[in-house]
Amino acid sequence: MIKIVLFGPPGAGKGTQASILKEKYNLIHLSTGDIFRYNMKNDTPLGVQAKSFIEKGQLVPDSVTVDMLKDEVSKQKPASGYIFDGFPRTKVQAEALDAFLAKHDEQVNAMIALEVDDEVLVERLLERGKTSGRKDDANEEVIRKRIEVYHKETAVVKSFYQKQNKYFGVNGVGSIAEITERICQVIDKLEN
Repeated sequence: MIKIVLFGPPGAGKGTQASILKEKYNLIHLSTGDIFRYNMKNDTPLGVQAKSFIEKGQLVPDSVTVDMLKDEVSKQKPASGYIFDGFPRTKVQAEALDAFLAKHDEQVNAMIALEVDDEVLVERLLERGKTSGRKDDANEEVIRKRIEVYHKETAVVKSFYQKQNKYFGVNGVGSIAEITERICQVIDKLEN
């Protein structure tokens, strides 16, 4: 069973690639954003907790995020593995994921990070903002702040997986098919 952490800054193409990879390798795509939205929309106990922090302008604590992910994993049908999208974002979350998987004699096989120049990301997100309806994709200042936060947050997570020799940076610029091929080369080596 393969478990991949798919990472990259906003606009890197994680969602697009996760959709392709889940079909190609029969993986379950676990998007933290989707999990949060579902729990908050349905007022689950964890969703209510998360909403209480978000409404105060605070970050949702790692413990709530980790519990949501564990709950979602427990609901899934058997598959060939998982793509974790947007998780872990902190060292505490990475350690919690490792501990959770270890209880099932499993582990993260790789963190695959889509690497894209900041200026390309800004262009992509502004373009996406024209059709997505997302306010955070329409404001260049907000976009640059999101990218800055990503770089600060993920530096620690990147080094966490580098120390385990599980970090793989992939060029995230090119056609969708070219980027998919680069990612598949990494995954196919993991399976051998």
